[in-house]
Amino acid sequence: MARNRKFERRLRAKRGIRNKITGTATRPRLTVFRSNQYIYAQLIDDLAGHTLASATSQEKDIKGKNPIAKSKTVGESLAAKAIEAGITHVVFDRNGYRYHGRVQALAEGARKGGLQF
Repeated sequence: MARNRKFERRLRAKRGIRNKITGTATRPRLTVFRSNQYIYAQLIDDLAGHTLASATSQEKDIKGKNPIAKSKTVGESLAAKAIEAGITHVVFDRNGYRYHGRVQALAEGARKGGLQF
């Protein structure tokens, strides 16, 4: 039952965030999904409903000793793909997760890679 309350809290936060931000083709939404084992990030154009770029910790070239280091590498990988696609500015969607730990590391990695948000 405690897990259900946590899940509901995250969904409530997610709804509040998504009411305020929207991704466009020139400034897509960088959304993060965090599972127990992996982390995923996507650049989404909400107006067209398309994913412009994505990165995950399951990719072969993602290296790191711990989950936070892997998350930072995922952010850098996503930033490289975005810049290759001509995207430099994004809107960050933490998807209801706290800006802490793996989510924060991914955001810092994306900034280090050249994305601005």
